[in-house]
Amino acid sequence: MLSELRVCNLGVIEELSLVLAPGMTAVTGETGAGKTLVVTAIELLVGGKAEASMVRPGADEAVVEGRFDLGDRECIIRRVVPAKGRSRAYIDGNLATIAELSEVGAGLVDLHGQHDHQSLLTASVQRQSLDRFGSVDLGPLRDARLAVRALDERRAALGGDPRDRAREIDLLRFQVDELIASSLDDPEEDERLRTEAELLADAGGYREAAAASLDALSADGGASDSVGKALASLGDRELFAPLVSRLRDVQAELEDLSREARTSAEQVESDPERLAAIGDRRKVLQDLRRKYGESLVEVMAWRDEASSRLAELEGHDEMAAALDADYAESLAVLEKAEAAVAAARLAAAPALGAAVVSHLPDLALAKARLEVEVSGRAGREVSFRFAANPGMDLQPLSKVASGGELARAMLALRLVLTEGPPVLVFDEVDAGIGGAAAVAVGRSLAAIGAGHQVLVVTHLAQVASWADSHVVVDKVVARSTTTTTIATVIDEDRITELARMLSGTPESSTARQHARELLDSAKT
Repeated sequence: MLSELRVCNLGVIEELSLVLAPGMTAVTGETGAGKTLVVTAIELLVGGKAEASMVRPGADEAVVEGRFDLGDRECIIRRVVPAKGRSRAYIDGNLATIAELSEVGAGLVDLHGQHDHQSLLTASVQRQSLDRFGSVDLGPLRDARLAVRALDERRAALGGDPRDRAREIDLLRFQVDELIASSLDDPEEDERLRTEAELLADAGGYREAAAASLDALSADGGASDSVGKALASLGDRELFAPLVSRLRDVQAELEDLSREARTSAEQVESDPERLAAIGDRRKVLQDLRRKYGESLVEVMAWRDEASSRLAELEGHDEMAAALDADYAESLAVLEKAEAAVAAARLAAAPALGAAVVSHLPDLALAKARLEVEVSGRAGREVSFRFAANPGMDLQPLSKVASGGELARAMLALRLVLTEGPPVLVFDEVDAGIGGAAAVAVGRSLAAIGAGHQVLVVTHLAQVASWADSHVVVDKVVARSTTTTTIATVIDEDRITELARMLSGTPESSTARQHARELLDSAKT
């Protein structure tokens, strides 16, 4: 729901802040006070057209902010309209394009009247509404379309042109043969060869290092001799027994190290032929990485994928025949699913039209007609068509010229179609009606308010009396400057406003009594 609305320097509104309640809210006030500017402000929040003329004279810019309560989180939308230049939009404090604002707004607000932001005027929403009303099962159709699309992609990937296929086979065969001939099976081979090459390239240095190490460990005066002297010095004195034990362990370890150093020195041999072979192999591996991947792991993965693709291309004819058969079968399934959906939509269309028409007489549209037209493949083309008077041709809802008639037609639709954005704004819904029709409109708006937040701009007390909350827009003129105020009215203040709407004389006892009767009637 729209929980809070703030407007600055928009038309005659200098500054306005309004906290809104759930259910139905009536917005009333004298003609010219700025009621429609409240709707204009909301329309700006959901991507409506911004014009410099909207900015209050003398101000640099108009600002509209709305706080939407989405249950689990809040969404704050801000629209800035400068007196010069392009408007700016923000969603949760971040800059946004008008297209993004419209996309977000479409899921939050519907404005019914002479406004562009009415989701039920779009063909896709009309189709979705018919599907929900008729409980049309779209699952089989979606599955069938996905199956056909997947087979289309597989057939395209298989390669249809024989020359292209032959060229790809030749290239893949050369590449796969090259990779197979390389006998690549160890992703760590290059690192292992690098280590071996370093050893062979510096074999003399390795031998010298091992010999020097052996000399330091076991030669006269080396580490082993020093440990032996330490043991001899300590002798078998009991106080030094722990130290003697540790020295004997060190002596044994030094003997093992000496043997290993000697063995390592003996194993290191110069092998120019092996070193050259390693260089050649590493060059092969480098070439493979240059062609097929950053690492040997990627090269091996590319080899496996290329081998699979080559086998697929070489078995093209058999696979193509199998895919063609599967494709033909999938098309048959798709056609059957499309026929089922089309039949379901055609069956639901008259029922939806009749359900909406049943509400029209109460809304001062007794002679109006509304029909749901279904055409096209799978009944995809769905159009809500409306005629307000006998003798008039049915035409799409978007072509309805009268804002009041369109708003009441939308009201009838909303009574039948419970889905929709959480906030519904009705402007001009009571244009040209009164009496019992006005009461019916108010009752219908209140009924919709049970499942949505409904804001209605009205000049009829019969409509306003049904609201859960009532706000009054007032115009104040001081020193040739006009400003607008807005306030929620309750109790006697609400009686006063309803009496003003009824008779123009809010102090009239008769009008006030009538206002009380309207409120009591709506409550019961």
